[in-house]
Amino acid sequence: MKLYNSKTNGIEEFVPITKGHVDMYVCGPTVYNHPHLGNTRPMIVFDTLRRLFQLQGYTVKYVSNYTDVDDKIINKANQENLSEAMIAQRYIDAYQNVRESLNVKLPDETPRVTETMDEIIAFIDKLIKEDYAYVIDGDVYFRVSKIDNYGELSGQKLEDLQVGARIEENTKKENPLDFALWKTTDMGIKWQTPWGLGRPGWHTECVVMINDVFGKNIIDIHGGGMDLKFPHHENEVAQSKAICHSPLANYWLHNGMLNFDGEKMSKSLGNVVWAKDFIKDLGGNLVRWLMLSAHYRMPLNISDQTVETAKTELNKVLLVLKQIDVKQQLMDIKDHDQNDESSINRFVSAMNEDINTPNGFMEIFETVKSINKAMRNKDIDWHNVIALRNSLLSMIDVMGIKYEKLSLSSEDKELFMNWEKARTNKDFASADHYRKELMDKELI
Repeated sequence: MKLYNSKTNGIEEFVPITKGHVDMYVCGPTVYNHPHLGNTRPMIVFDTLRRLFQLQGYTVKYVSNYTDVDDKIINKANQENLSEAMIAQRYIDAYQNVRESLNVKLPDETPRVTETMDEIIAFIDKLIKEDYAYVIDGDVYFRVSKIDNYGELSGQKLEDLQVGARIEENTKKENPLDFALWKTTDMGIKWQTPWGLGRPGWHTECVVMINDVFGKNIIDIHGGGMDLKFPHHENEVAQSKAICHSPLANYWLHNGMLNFDGEKMSKSLGNVVWAKDFIKDLGGNLVRWLMLSAHYRMPLNISDQTVETAKTELNKVLLVLKQIDVKQQLMDIKDHDQNDESSINRFVSAMNEDINTPNGFMEIFETVKSINKAMRNKDIDWHNVIALRNSLLSMIDVMGIKYEKLSLSSEDKELFMNWEKARTNKDFASADHYRKELMDKELI
């Protein structure tokens, strides 16, 4: 497998730390509201990568966190006169529901900031004692100047950052690039530390959780959206270098952003779409297919046209599976569990080129074409058809598409027999009637 490593800005052969096993961490959400559609892209992309590894025999430990303490959570808790824990749990449940409706396998572990607080405080204390951080008025800041090659992951130059408009002015800092590890606060949930009451800054949480959950200071893959590359992931690397003397992960993967009709989805533009509403309208399979229709590193544009294209493509695949199920049961054809090795190998080869889902879809369509060709033969080679079907099911499973095999009742079988009899007798009125019944039951 080859992956695009954001750290080196190049395609690299994937070599795991432990043979046959992958440790993967993907930055999770700050849970102060329902997930919007953009939040589903990393869910789907990294779930697909996980499935691709598993198809090839890897074991995968997949972890994604929940940031359950933040100013936005505190503000919402105050507005609704609820605890921060109640607000966080409400939206953790919302994220879990979205994952399940998109057929995303739940992470093996979902650590929470509030449950990792002792470890976070100890980590920050160590940074202070080793002079990588300093305390001012109860706030703790990280000394960026002590890290060689700061900006290496995101491709930022230190001199550009120092004069850049993105740098927040703060006269308390030694250096405008220094970032907060701990914030003193008199509002909302807070914890006691050697330097005062407060809560952690965003950038420390993931480093500590990775060390804690994986029991090591370097993992195979760290993923997230492109918007996290700087400053979040850059600051994670800086802290890991300071304390763990490691770059935290060997491969950094970042998915592209989401556009609606060519415009970036944002609250200021008023085009934010809640994932739950989009899934309710289109269904989890179609949303998933749509999200994988563009390469994960590229921007994905959502429009009426891209939705319709995805719907046509998905229906084409599901229809051929349905046709096989129907004919196999009507003709009492026995099943088997063998794959068509050539088609599955072509699919894996395509996907192994940096999770190339567009090319993966092309191999899926080639398999559909092979099935349709085989089904048109007068003497159908059912062993071959079922082998192709099994391969197709494995392919769409990697893409996370859920398909439940049809099970025909005796009434369904009789309806098919009546339809075929009417067609043979050229009783077109009856044939149309039976056909409509079959369509209403979604059997054809």
